[in-house]
Amino acid sequence: MSSPARPLALVTGASSGIGADLARELARDGHDLVLAARSVAPMESLAAELAVLGTGTVVIPADLSEPGGAAALANAIEARGLTVDVLINNAGLGAVGRFDQADPRRIGDMLQVNIVALTELTRLLLPGMVARRRGKVMLVASTAAFQPGPNMAVYFATKAYVLSFGEAIAYELRGTGVTVTVLCPGATATDFQRVAGTSELIFFSSAARHVMSAAAVARLGYRGLKAGRRVIITGLLNRIIALGGRFAPHPISLPVTQALMSRR
Repeated sequence: MSSPARPLALVTGASSGIGADLARELARDGHDLVLAARSVAPMESLAAELAVLGTGTVVIPADLSEPGGAAALANAIEARGLTVDVLINNAGLGAVGRFDQADPRRIGDMLQVNIVALTELTRLLLPGMVARRRGKVMLVASTAAFQPGPNMAVYFATKAYVLSFGEAIAYELRGTGVTVTVLCPGATATDFQRVAGTSELIFFSSAARHVMSAAAVARLGYRGLKAGRRVIITGLLNRIIALGGRFAPHPISLPVTQALMSRR
């Protein structure tokens, strides 16, 4: 499917939102694609849309909330004889509610998708990139990564892991020809809010003007990925809030957290 002249990018969580728009950015810049998510029909529609640009696309159904999901996806790619040059770890789950009242299954799914599958897929594909001395990895985190998040405690904590993990391996891979970029969007207008339940929170009910489009986030993220930047926080307000959360004492930063409910 992928021609030798066209690099191949894998995008997880590619059925909608930031993942779909990152796929569009990659296609416009001459990449062929592997799209992976649970919902096949939206990915097939996206593949048909991108075919107009001459993009070759493979659609692979993948449920990264299942143990072994990342390995199954990597095996499916290998079985097709494909070599991934760009990995976009975009799949993510969220949920709102007090931790002691949260659904244990939902907590497990968040940990599996946001941390375990992301880490496993990166580990499976990274050695090949290093051996070829070229490649790019994007980990999609959130401005939630910069501070604790009451009522989304597990989600915020998983995104803190993604940011820490990404910054660490970016440092480790200096001089290998492989770059790692962590994308940290703030509130983004996608289906994530409906699924996670964030639409009930104050940021979405009273400050919608600060919510970025998925297309804008993807455009800024892809620009940073190409440049090899380690961390990208989309939007000036998001940068101020995120960096304030990182350096301010927690009793000050926690109220700000309520305005951040996050990214996809």
